[in-house]
Amino acid sequence: MQDLTRLSAAEMAELIAGKKVSPVELVRAHLDRIEELNPTLNAFVCVDAERALAAAHRAEAGLMRDGARGRLYGVPISIKSSINVAGLPCECGSKLRAGNIPDCDAPLVARLKAAGAIVMGNTNAPELLMAYETDNLLYGRSNNPWDLERTPGGSSGGESAALAARLCAGGVGSDGGGSIRVPAHYTGICGLKPTPGRVPATGHFPASAGPFALIGVVGPMARTVRDVQLMFEAMAGPDIGDPTAAPVPLRVWKGAAVRKTRIGYFEEHADAPATPETRAAVRSAAEKLKGAGFEVEPFQPSGLQTARRLWWNIFGRAGGFVLRPTLGDREAEVSPILREFLDIVAREKPLGLEELINTLIERDQLRAEFLKQMEQFPILLCPVCSVPAFRHGERKWLVGGHEVEYLKAMSYMQWFNILGNPAAVVPVGRSPEGLPIGVQVVGRPYQEELVLAVAAEIERGRAWQAPPV
Repeated sequence: MQDLTRLSAAEMAELIAGKKVSPVELVRAHLDRIEELNPTLNAFVCVDAERALAAAHRAEAGLMRDGARGRLYGVPISIKSSINVAGLPCECGSKLRAGNIPDCDAPLVARLKAAGAIVMGNTNAPELLMAYETDNLLYGRSNNPWDLERTPGGSSGGESAALAARLCAGGVGSDGGGSIRVPAHYTGICGLKPTPGRVPATGHFPASAGPFALIGVVGPMARTVRDVQLMFEAMAGPDIGDPTAAPVPLRVWKGAAVRKTRIGYFEEHADAPATPETRAAVRSAAEKLKGAGFEVEPFQPSGLQTARRLWWNIFGRAGGFVLRPTLGDREAEVSPILREFLDIVAREKPLGLEELINTLIERDQLRAEFLKQMEQFPILLCPVCSVPAFRHGERKWLVGGHEVEYLKAMSYMQWFNILGNPAAVVPVGRSPEGLPIGVQVVGRPYQEELVLAVAAEIERGRAWQAPPV
């Protein structure tokens, strides 16, 4: 009998539409797999089996009556537990939010349901999303299906583990400094960090508001680029609750129009040395695109060190300032990972009003200069991170004779949060330990469709590789 969980989301939707697979059968297959593997992976924090099966029965009845209605009709998905799903806990891995259950869906969740997707439950995250490793005192640690002694990343780590282990076919994460892209890289799946406002962040906690709206986004995750695109198309569009919302229509990029795009690539940055296999993955992606007819040249944009400093001012220093009053007299209840973040911030001087205003001004000036460089190369290829998935608790690595510490290793993603670029991750290589290595595809604002088209070219001819679980 065919293992339905091995299908892509697009294949599932096509089989359902052709009445070759039942939505009920599909949901049950995923529930069985969740029951088998979630105790080991701790990817899901809440499995909504009863409502998922009820939705599947409704979908089956509707299919028999009217045919499939929506491009994700009957496809099982999951949602990160920082995004509102009516009736499911939205706790962000924090005891301070324990028992928080929203009574309505975030707009992106409502849109996915309208496209026919079935929500199986929601997934684990580090407390208040402030880490690249998923662990908290409320639900515990999530494990990487490629190696249980390693993290699936953060903050969308439960989401990436669930997708890589085939507990669901598509999912939604959020990203303020790499929280979609590093988990995708660590678990061998695909993910998209959109331009702020392209997918509404309404209904996400913490809220993308004020300076945080510049860096924080929500976006799709899946095992293939095609599935990421299906999810993105279902979620995209403005919403009045998102301060960065922009009415950008969906566009199609394909064939010769895509191949006319000039592509620049760099294998590593001096501030964050990358492993040889990480550099080789970027080089391999560049060579594949060149072989497909793209004009591809080595190119490293300037201003990246400044971008990281400005990102930290907002994510780290301003974020810590906002968080501490929220904790109030319950700071003793926070998880060690969140404590670690707060301690890092506490060692720096507070971000004053003048420095915050200067940060925002400097960010806009830097962004204009960066986009000017991208007129020459509208697509950039680079690493996602200095290293593949790290062991639980690790915070520094020796790479090429240089010590690379935790936050610096993630610079490759942080740059594009502060600059506002869309960026996708597609798996390309393997480490000596057999761990997946992804490559980051970066585009100009609001050109998610071109980013995904180039990512699809890199993916072309490569079958998705399942982890050993």
